[in-house]
Amino acid sequence: MAQPQEAYATRNPNNIRTDVLAEARQACYKARDAFYACVEKETDKKPTEIASVGLLYPSDCKASRAEFEKLCRASWVNHFDRQYCKNRRVQRLLDDKESRRDHCKVYEDSYQTRQQHGKMGFILC
Repeated sequence: MAQPQEAYATRNPNNIRTDVLAEARQACYKARDAFYACVEKETDKKPTEIASVGLLYPSDCKASRAEFEKLCRASWVNHFDRQYCKNRRVQRLLDDKESRRDHCKVYEDSYQTRQQHGKMGFILC
């Protein structure tokens, strides 16, 4: 049995998916970067719009979001939104860990002391 892509190619041999060509990809990436730059720039404003995967963004970024959705495949938009949310979540965790670093020092010191005396312990941070 033929794969879906092969079946599509045999039925439409002259059709080229222009949205995956290099020029279209570059336009998509540029629109994506503009949208996420807007979201980052407007972080102090209350997000009022909702995108895919629960991404919230301020209404000031509506135009760049529309351009992003127009120039990119829907599956790419979902992928980029997920990726952006994941990166933000990781960054928040890293920032939170940085703010707790002083607290970790106390636990690390006591852990090293217990290790030197043959007692096991845990680092809580």
